[in-house]
Amino acid sequence: MTAAAAPPPPVAAPSPSPTPAHFVVRRILDLKKPLSHGDYVWDESGAPDGPVVITVDLAAQVVSIFRDGYEIGTAAIIYGADNMPTPLGVFPILQKDADHVSNLYDAPMPYMLRLTNDGVAIHASDVRYGNATHGCVGVPTGFARKLFAATHLGDRVIVTNGKRLSMGQSIVG
Repeated sequence: MTAAAAPPPPVAAPSPSPTPAHFVVRRILDLKKPLSHGDYVWDESGAPDGPVVITVDLAAQVVSIFRDGYEIGTAAIIYGADNMPTPLGVFPILQKDADHVSNLYDAPMPYMLRLTNDGVAIHASDVRYGNATHGCVGVPTGFARKLFAATHLGDRVIVTNGKRLSMGQSIVG
């Protein structure tokens, strides 16, 4: 007579790993008034070095840059016209070119941060009411210059249509 083998011990489900601190909102810039077209705020004071994540909210018409979870810049934007919408999703910065000119539209795209292989990018634009792009995210030139200097290839850009962030919330989740 042989003894029955003992059932294997239950395997505990892995607990979800906590969101790294640099992907959690740790500071939001204190704006004194809502941003108007062409406005931006940049304040790196108190923000540590660390990974960069950029968020774009098309509904709010705002871009924000977070470094190690600290918002260091925000600006009013223009974005894709109805017939050429800005795509939603998470995109790595694929290319940087401070003096880029579009080969499709022969248009200058200063401080270009390419997001897709078909030409969608963040770049300096004339950000004013009524202007739109061919799917890109247009930001004020002064902001574009600072954004270009603060980013690296591979940094994430998250484009949403109405997602608002608050303190302690995951930037990437």
